[in-house]
This record gives sequence, C-alpha cells and structure tokens, in this order.
Amino acid sequence: MFTGIITDIGTVTETDQQGDLRVRIKTSYETASIDIGASIASDGVCLTVVALGADWYDVQISAETVEKTNLSTWVPGKRVNLERALKVGDELGGHIVSGHVDGVAEVVSVTDEGDSTRVQLRAPDDLARFIAPKGSVALNGTSLTVNEVQGAVFGINFIPHTKEVTTWGDVAVGDAVNLEIDTLARYVARLNEMA
Repeated sequence: MFTGIITDIGTVTETDQQGDLRVRIKTSYETASIDIGASIASDGVCLTVVALGADWYDVQISAETVEKTNLSTWVPGKRVNLERALKVGDELGGHIVSGHVDGVAEVVSVTDEGDSTRVQLRAPDDLARFIAPKGSVALNGTSLTVNEVQGAVFGINFIPHTKEVTTWGDVAVGDAVNLEIDTLARYVARLNEMA
C-alpha cells in the first residue's frame, strides 16, 4: 500500500526486453535499506525490486503490466515518480493507493493559472464513472484531488510544490498517464450495481 505522496524522482537508466521487461531506475533512496522483493511504486505502478546497486534498483515488468500502463513509454532518461511502500505508523498524507493501475488517461490540455497549472485529462470511458469532483485519484502515483468532471474529462490543479517534487512540472498535452481510481469509489459503484 502507498499514500500517493511522492518521495523521490527516479530516472530510468536501462531497459532490457528479456522474457519480461527489465528496467533499472536510478534513485536517491538509501538502497541499503531496500530489500530484494520490496515494492516500490514507480509512476504509480507497484513494482518488485529484483536487484540493487549503490544508487539504483532493477524491476521486472510483465507483459500485462506494460499493456495496462504507460510503462511502454519508459526509455533511458525518463523521470519517474517514486514512493516506497507504506509502513505501519507512517503519516497518511494522501489517500490509500494500491499501486494497481486501472488504466491510462491522456492529457488533453495544460493551462497555467497564476503559479499553478490546470491539467485536463481524458479517462478511459469505463473508468470515467468512478471519478467525481473533490474525489481522489492517483495519477502517475501522485495522490490528487479532482476539481471538475465533464463526461470522461476531468481537471486537476498542480500547485508549485507538487510540480517541483514530482514529474508533473514536465507535463505536456498528449502524455499517457497511469490512472488509479479511488478504492472507495470502486466499492460504492459496485454496491450500487447490486442494489
């Protein structure tokens, strides 16, 4: 489990398509404190550490994960949002995030509003019903509050701090973004189906 509060920006340094996709990510995390088999959310995808070095870790990514996320766009030099798994007693500053991406949203507009940036994204049609104004979503692993929703398009406002400590300062129209809907929204919708 994660909170959607990004604690590092990593950089993809190597990709290797073996049976699965293997990726090396450079990090400022103290890698001596990371165990083989640990989970690290990388752009919101819960990935398992399979190898470690002084300032990097490797993950192995299945074809299904590549197909259902934006990880197919990862190339050396790509910056990614990182969050280590939640520990008992950690502060819950965002919302509960599983690291299980539901789909990929597309950035349809980027507009500066004062020092902040308003971003509109188009969700896949089958996920749009789970997104509500003032509800939570995780986008590339970042816990965010939805401002407005119009059909499958929803808006997010990024304050300067968020743009500085995540990869959201680099956002551009056309970007493919990992989307995890709020778990509570999923259960409420399921209960409504059964009623």
